[in-house]
Amino acid sequence: MSDEASTLSGLPRLALRYGRRVLGGIVDFVYPPHCVSCGAATTRQAALCVSCWSKVRFIEKPFCDILGIPFDRDEGEGMLSPLALAEPPVFSRLRAVALHDGPARNLVHGLKYRDRTDLAPMMAGWMLRASDGLVSGCDAIIPVPLHGRRLLMRRFNQSAELARALARLSGKPLLASALVRIKPTRRQVGLTARRRAANVRGAFKVRDDRLHEIAGKRLLLIDDVYTTGATVSSAARALLRAGALDVSVLTFAMALAKPI
Repeated sequence: MSDEASTLSGLPRLALRYGRRVLGGIVDFVYPPHCVSCGAATTRQAALCVSCWSKVRFIEKPFCDILGIPFDRDEGEGMLSPLALAEPPVFSRLRAVALHDGPARNLVHGLKYRDRTDLAPMMAGWMLRASDGLVSGCDAIIPVPLHGRRLLMRRFNQSAELARALARLSGKPLLASALVRIKPTRRQVGLTARRRAANVRGAFKVRDDRLHEIAGKRLLLIDDVYTTGATVSSAARALLRAGALDVSVLTFAMALAKPI
């Protein structure tokens, strides 16, 4: 290819990059960048300010190899938490981005209760980095579904928004409607661990016409917050009953019974 032809072939890409830069500048002028947690001015869109960033309690190693619960000190590779030893989960592993407080909690509430679906791509990017190989090792991504009545009231499923953004970032298949919630459960907030488990028992089912997409697959279940594990455990059981080879869990936040 001649130098002239090479230059001409690159023009559309240059024009696209220039157009994106101009459009980004217009967006920043009309909607100045601000912190997605507190609203303070920032240098770019979809970001936290320095103050809020410093308050996010990211979950990093050392943590429980199964539940991802952070440890106070490093006990070596493969260490398990007392909870994982006393009550081994039905799923294989769990990972989360941060503890459910401060700015992380604000992001979850913004997505879930204030219709801030624009936060999902940013949150999914953090989830991808925190997944500790769960995303790269799975065959498909599945969101924890809402019951039809709840979805009608809320208009969207926050877990599905996170799963969709994560699938787009990772290139993994998204099985958005293979798992359904067949039981209209009450809200889990305020319930004890035992009542949470009873509330979601038998709440999920894999659709008969989607069983072939589940059988023999390594699946990654996506939810916004992990509290007692009742919801993701019930969903994981349904997937395993349908023939899934393995089910792991990835959430944005983790709510601990006792602060560390």
